[in-house]
Amino acid sequence: MYSKIYASVLSEVKPSKAEQQEQAKATEQFLEKLNKTLANSGAKAILGGSSAKDTWLSNNRELDIFIQFPLTKYKDKTNQLTEILEEAVQKAFPKLKRERLHGSRDYFQLNYKGFTFELVPILKINKAEEAINITDISPLHAKWVNKNGKKIKDEIRLTKQFAKAQQLYGAESYISGFSGYILEILTIHYNSFEELLKAATKWKAPAIIDTEKHYQKKMVMFELNKSKLQSPLVIVDPVDKNRNAAAALSKQKFGLFQKKAKEFLKNPNEELFAKKEIKLSELKKDANKNKQHLVYLELEPLEGKRDVVGAKLLKVYKFLKKELTKFKIINSGWEWEQGNARFYFILKNNILPKTEVRQGPPLAIKEHVKEFKKRNKDYFEEKGHIMAKVKIKYPKLEKFLKVKLKDEYVKEKIINIERTIFNF
Repeated sequence: MYSKIYASVLSEVKPSKAEQQEQAKATEQFLEKLNKTLANSGAKAILGGSSAKDTWLSNNRELDIFIQFPLTKYKDKTNQLTEILEEAVQKAFPKLKRERLHGSRDYFQLNYKGFTFELVPILKINKAEEAINITDISPLHAKWVNKNGKKIKDEIRLTKQFAKAQQLYGAESYISGFSGYILEILTIHYNSFEELLKAATKWKAPAIIDTEKHYQKKMVMFELNKSKLQSPLVIVDPVDKNRNAAAALSKQKFGLFQKKAKEFLKNPNEELFAKKEIKLSELKKDANKNKQHLVYLELEPLEGKRDVVGAKLLKVYKFLKKELTKFKIINSGWEWEQGNARFYFILKNNILPKTEVRQGPPLAIKEHVKEFKKRNKDYFEEKGHIMAKVKIKYPKLEKFLKVKLKDEYVKEKIINIERTIFNF
């Protein structure tokens, strides 16, 4: 049963020969043009990320390019790398629009032959100790994965697709999940996707993975800086023993991975590899069936670095969720990969009582009590607090939400609200 499921999943997520050839051709042409303009600096652009490791999933149109500057020549000039790279990019691709993005070192993004290339300036190093910036280590990650995971690239793809389908893929702050590199390390450590799932069901936080055995047993908990040990999963970076590769993983995503692992092992199902997208028709159907109320939003995010944009969208979602708790949330969720973000909230009520009781400060704090009485005329005392019966300004859900969507907190984080649907 397992083998049939895996074969079916891989037929969907493993890049076809035509896809591989298209990517390889575009990358070769891109690197050739860029490296010609980099020649005088001594730097060289190379392919990085999952494409360099051959662990990428089908339909991936985003490629990482690392521009390696000689260590001895540039180790004292790392603040100049971005500017040198920008000049080379301008000469190589004068007609292409490029976007400068902020990071530990600023980098560039541009579209070429239907692909989005991210150009990251780094120092060429042979070991992690030589790194001046965290991105300098990235090519070492690719070398390690290619050396140790040579025979299990498809197993890694299964792991990545499983994590992607369950919204666990990504170390960005708005996801707090498993980076591609973490998933590669874990699959290599356990030698297969299935063995990884079996092991994951037995993890107890903090679970420690030290594939290269940099430390004796659990000594990593004493050797690593405490700030790097806050995550429920501690993965000692195989190429940098001082780094926890899973430092960004949240307890919630750690627990969800374990839950889904148990679910799959108990009942192997191809559906667990398929990402469930938010579908308005299904949300309406469920809300109507249960006599509940649906709020569905499509929002146009600001432009910028993906992690920053995603973090802003998450803040808007949490803000709206907190405000809508008054209407008793039954279910809610959001998604965003590119284009507009989609939020939904299924609520028990669509109207609030005309008044509510608001709790004020303890009676012992007389100055605050006096101020509370000034703001609220219909007040009374109860259980050591000053209380007040206040009128709810916007008791109807539609008006309430429209007001909240105009809040400055929301407006500063998105460009526009493209679509608002109320299903009452």
